[in-house]
Amino acid sequence: MSHQPDPRRWWALTALVLTSLAVGFDVTILNLALPSMAEALHADNAQLQWFVIVYTLVLAAGMIPAGMLGDRFGRRRTLLVALAIFGVSSLAAAYASSTGIFIAARAALGLGAALIMPTMLALIPTMFTAKERPKAIGTLAGASMLAFPIGPILGGWLLDHFWWGSVFLINIPVVILAILAVAAWLPESQRERGRRIDAGGVVLSSAALTALTYGLIEIGERGWTDAAVFGPILGGIAALVLFVVWERRAGAPLVDLSLFANARFTVGTALATLVNFTMFGVLFVLPQYFQANLGTDAMGSSLRLLPLIAGMLVGMSAAGRLSRLIGPKPAAGLGFVLLAGGLFWGATTGTGSGVVLAAAWTAMYGLGLGCVLPTVMDAALGALSPGNAGVGAAVNQSIRTLGGSFGAAVLGSILTSAYRAAVPEHARESVFAGLAAARSAGSAALADTVRSAFVHGLDLVLATSGGLGLLGLILALAWLPGTPERPRPSTTPAKRVHVPDIE
Repeated sequence: MSHQPDPRRWWALTALVLTSLAVGFDVTILNLALPSMAEALHADNAQLQWFVIVYTLVLAAGMIPAGMLGDRFGRRRTLLVALAIFGVSSLAAAYASSTGIFIAARAALGLGAALIMPTMLALIPTMFTAKERPKAIGTLAGASMLAFPIGPILGGWLLDHFWWGSVFLINIPVVILAILAVAAWLPESQRERGRRIDAGGVVLSSAALTALTYGLIEIGERGWTDAAVFGPILGGIAALVLFVVWERRAGAPLVDLSLFANARFTVGTALATLVNFTMFGVLFVLPQYFQANLGTDAMGSSLRLLPLIAGMLVGMSAAGRLSRLIGPKPAAGLGFVLLAGGLFWGATTGTGSGVVLAAAWTAMYGLGLGCVLPTVMDAALGALSPGNAGVGAAVNQSIRTLGGSFGAAVLGSILTSAYRAAVPEHARESVFAGLAAARSAGSAALADTVRSAFVHGLDLVLATSGGLGLLGLILALAWLPGTPERPRPSTTPAKRVHVPDIE
């Protein structure tokens, strides 16, 4: 057994970056195409909503089983299959001739993404040393975030020059390059063939995550007290409780619940979820602010996200060295200080504020985000053994995704409540509906009221997120381990786990 890291590992990371971009582009460009799709496919509002949420629901349902498949059948093989599914379903989405075909294609895209995301994360702790992991995690996270400005810019250009389906063809060349890169550079992991598949765990985990995700999505449309929200959330919580009971009694559980006794994994996952909570809120309100108050289009809004991305990339490039220099606990603490400071600065936005203030505070927020995320993710992923890295990464990803959805729901509710309380009834649907009503009535005063109400709601969202950043600082300093910890042993001690040509 060689103790030298595989020299191909950084080329392999390139393959993962391409894979991450493919998923990120698809997530960011759909909303741009919805108006054109509504006309071309004769889709009503309910069908347009399903265009968006079917992907998210399949993704939520599939991540933990997908992590198990990667552990059992090999992560390189799983990633190649996932990329093929993602490419074919992107092609089907681009040329869909009916709403039913498009919804089916979106479901298949969600399945491909569910296979991709935990598999990518599971490869990091097996390919890279403890010293290299923060850099690798930061590179992968940076690629995911780059999709937020790049996807809408490319999508907007394609919609201006071609038909709506062209935005889904962006995925095809990226997927082809990713398949070639994975096949050429990514070594295969050892397969955990000896363990039985925990069918009950698969069903209960998928049901819980699907129900919780659906309930959180519906909050934006129906509010917190509607039965269509309350029912799925209660059902999801019940399924989650049953899942825990089942896993404690299962002979070969899908998820080793003792993983949560590891402080690195639990605290790292909790802090990463807190970061996702704030990030989804920021990405929810910023594009609306740019378009409603600064008068930009979708492409202009994407360009104005670049300071956030630039700050994050700088933070991520420094996170590993900072963690080694002063330790992971102070590094994460510094990141949370910058993150919270940027958000509180953003909460001073007024109706007369312009792009300079927005660029300054988003860059500071991005810098903090870049320092925090690789550090806390390294804590979580570094606690995984090679044999259970797929399921462990899937659990981490599922919790973070739920945290992001919950953040969007909670922070979106804060924005909506503050906005509706300050505008007339006929302008309450949204800031854009309010501005349309002001234009229709020729009322500059109403337009000023609408913008002022929205900015007030935005400030409340950013101040709340800043408070969560301070909570993250306290949790990091109190509970994040300050010294590196050896990976957990495999949950299958009778079988020696070995990843060829990596360790």
